Amino acid sequence: MERADLIVIGAGQSGLAAAALAPRRGFARTLVLEADEAPGGAWPRYYDSLTLFSPARYSSLPGMRFPGDGDRYPTRDEVVDYLRAYAHRLTADIHTSTTVSSVIRQGGAWSVRAEDNREFTARAVIAATGDYGTPYIPEVSGRAEFAGQVLHAADYRSPDAFAGQRVVVVGGGNSAIQIAAELGAVANTTLATRRPIGWMAQRPLGRDLHWWLKHTGLDIAPIRRLLEKAPVSVLDDGRYRTALREHGVDQREMFSRFTPDGVVWADGTKEAVHAVVLATGYRPVFPYLTGSGALDADGRPPHRGGIATAVPGLGFVGMEFQRSFSSKTLRGVGRDAGRVLSRLRRQAG
Repeated sequence: MERADLIVIGAGQSGLAAAALAPRRGFARTLVLEADEAPGGAWPRYYDSLTLFSPARYSSLPGMRFPGDGDRYPTRDEVVDYLRAYAHRLTADIHTSTTVSSVIRQGGAWSVRAEDNREFTARAVIAATGDYGTPYIPEVSGRAEFAGQVLHAADYRSPDAFAGQRVVVVGGGNSAIQIAAELGAVANTTLATRRPIGWMAQRPLGRDLHWWLKHTGLDIAPIRRLLEKAPVSVLDDGRYRTALREHGVDQREMFSRFTPDGVVWADGTKEAVHAVVLATGYRPVFPYLTGSGALDADGRPPHRGGIATAVPGLGFVGMEFQRSFSSKTLRGVGRDAGRVLSRLRRQAG
């Protein structure tokens, strides 16, 4: 049994930020438990061409500036390198290849068990696994009979495998737009959405949107309920709309069902397609908290600003709109982690 003051589950951006701030909040010994072979969370598994929509100057974790030109938009691999360099600087003990199977509160402390039966204990736990490990696959009639390829954006890497094919990308967010724009260069591509795309200027009045979010205070405003109801917006400086247009990527209303060789569009037209890429987001799932008392009947964790309301000593970092617009981002997880740690410390006594 390995003991600590705090156990952080997940070594992605959220878990690393929490581990970095833990000593300043009174947690002398922190363990970080990560299922993968190295820190970095889901970033190494994202598609090859992914770039951040926030400039490097707004993409740092507490205590370590993102390197390079602050006005550039870092790539996936740059983020992975940054996170691993960040992890190397931490005083926390990071156990990789450690998949947590259960988290149970016993006698005023938390008992955490890994799949290999190793056990850990601490008075406080932070669940920082986010939702990128659980892709959301919408139910669409006929999918089981479709002979083509259906994959989630989580499994998409590059357009090369789709050259010359007929491809439909489902979704209206940033990832769907990026993927459709690059697929359009090599494949006959359509973007299928349930509502019109909500375009948002990347640089209104000559400054990046994140500058405006910071200086207006909207980036950290505790307006979670309003944000959850807001429609999805796509940040663009013009490059993606241009790419979609130049590559002939059209937008259509979401198809109604699959057929054995394609899809049926909303107007009843049948069309053969080779592949469908689902850029339909992710859902937060915490299987290791089953039986802990921290989840409601639907498997969701009731919380207030990241502090579990059903059980003491448990916090969350990295959940979408956990407290603010930036809660699930590199620039925002540090703020949320600091608040959660302070409150957990008061609970731990």
